[in-house]
Amino acid sequence: MRITRKNRVLIKKKVRGLRSKYLSELAHKILNALDLEKVELSILLTSDEEIRELNRLYRNKDKPTDVLSFPVGEEVDGWKILGDVVISAHTAKAQAEEFGVSLEEEIKRLLIHGIVHLLGYDHEFGGEEEERFKAIEDYVQSKIEPPASR
Repeated sequence: MRITRKNRVLIKKKVRGLRSKYLSELAHKILNALDLEKVELSILLTSDEEIRELNRLYRNKDKPTDVLSFPVGEEVDGWKILGDVVISAHTAKAQAEEFGVSLEEEIKRLLIHGIVHLLGYDHEFGGEEEERFKAIEDYVQSKIEPPASR
């Protein structure tokens, strides 16, 4: 899949792990697979400690998690601000080992998951909403390959 830059992706890394270029290319592929244009997405790659604090503050769950999404949905100068996806590099690495996949594959899964949440879907409602959520994740997974380099 050819990457076209019809969207904006902002990356902030507070931990070592994947290169920003890798994350940016992956995000562009996901957004393109979803046929999104003129959207802005922010990604934060952080630690278990920071994501735990965010999870506590915004979800009243005092524990680390793998991914959080903070939708914005506002339009600014013709660009739709999707929101922020926060990924714990520590949890992603542990889950990759547990699932027997590469860190890149797990980050791809988490980033897709976070972006689907930003689009307004929520698997936690169960039933048809959960089925729709999973179908979108599966569709995007089938449409993209991760960037080649870390």
